[in-house]
Amino acid sequence: MTNGAVLQIDDLRVAVEGKQIVNGLSLTVPAGEVHAIMGPNGSGKSTLANTLMGHPRYQVTSGHVLLKGEEITNLRPDERAKRGMFLAMQYPTSIPGVTMVNFLRASMKAIQGKDIPVREFRERLLEALAVLKMDESFARRYVNEGFSGGEKKRAEVLQMSLLRPAMAVMDETDSGLDIDALRTVADGINTLKSPETSILLITHYQRILNYVTPDKVHVLYKGKIVRSGGRELASELEEKGYDWITNAIDAEDAVLALKGSENA
Repeated sequence: MTNGAVLQIDDLRVAVEGKQIVNGLSLTVPAGEVHAIMGPNGSGKSTLANTLMGHPRYQVTSGHVLLKGEEITNLRPDERAKRGMFLAMQYPTSIPGVTMVNFLRASMKAIQGKDIPVREFRERLLEALAVLKMDESFARRYVNEGFSGGEKKRAEVLQMSLLRPAMAVMDETDSGLDIDALRTVADGINTLKSPETSILLITHYQRILNYVTPDKVHVLYKGKIVRSGGRELASELEEKGYDWITNAIDAEDAVLALKGSENA
């Protein structure tokens, strides 16, 4: 593992349908830490999340992604998952006809490469359901079929709790949640955080950070990280909005462009 990093991103550039979205992004997430990625709409947050999980629509044009020191830039999503990468999606997909319990047990078998004893699986499932304040009947429902927005997000955190990934990427898990659902999801995230699990929490708003305390906060704009700081940076963004950062970056870019044209 490079310098204790679970996730290391080096000068990553990503294009979608020929359009460059991520532009030289570098980031290191040490073991056991929670890092928040914030930024205005269109800054590249979801592109980053999908790229880290290996979505084929997102083309890495240069740069590297390392998980626990291993290069995973060109691995398939299932190979990344087996190595400990997990993505909690912004818009989870429904799978009619497949119950949550069967889906979860099959997922654990796929990741661990072996069957989980029924008793052990049930104990872990009930423990995770209790933390997320979910009734046992939830596990008998079809995956995301007829789920409310809050239930879909709880289902993502439930998967995470059972799979115990080394690196959990959460793409705007707080979007569309009422305050009670937000607190429940945050409790699940806090329970999951451990020396064995690091979390990259991608969010547009500061409110989930009232319940999940990040070790670091990063601001993403124009496909790269333009500011990093502690929890106080999120509070400052809540107070001032993104303009105070984005306007400064735009001004810097304008100066650089002017100098470039003068030297041409």
